[in-house]
Amino acid sequence: MFRGHSERNLDPKGRLMLPPEFREEVLKASPEGKLMLTNFDGCVVGYPMPEWERIEESFLRINVLDSRLRNLQRFIISGAVEVVLDKQGRILVPPYLRGYAKLDKDCVLAGVVTKFELWDKATFEAKRRETEDSFDADMAALSQAGFELRL
Repeated sequence: MFRGHSERNLDPKGRLMLPPEFREEVLKASPEGKLMLTNFDGCVVGYPMPEWERIEESFLRINVLDSRLRNLQRFIISGAVEVVLDKQGRILVPPYLRGYAKLDKDCVLAGVVTKFELWDKATFEAKRRETEDSFDADMAALSQAGFELRL
């Protein structure tokens, strides 16, 4: 599982060093060190290959008559790129994904259970503040909708 977050720096070539615990998760799922990066929610999302394959399979079942689903499929799947960990444990984030997520040098790498997210530091901090500000209302809404979260 990917969990926690840490501040990271992209090097001038757009490479990011994954922390050891994230590298272990990637290698456990894909001994060759392959993973998929894509654009989603204003950040770059990294998926181990087996998790990415589940996502692609789910898109095979969408109703292609719904233009919203086609657009979402196009956005996520066409934004995807396969990357491989190098010997130093780095991944190369392509320019188009860095541009999408407004990644420069200062980034935050966040573990989110089955994936990780790479955020512009200022954007990540703003998202966390938004979440903190609406936390009680969001928890109440989830509870009323029948969602049970055990913390």
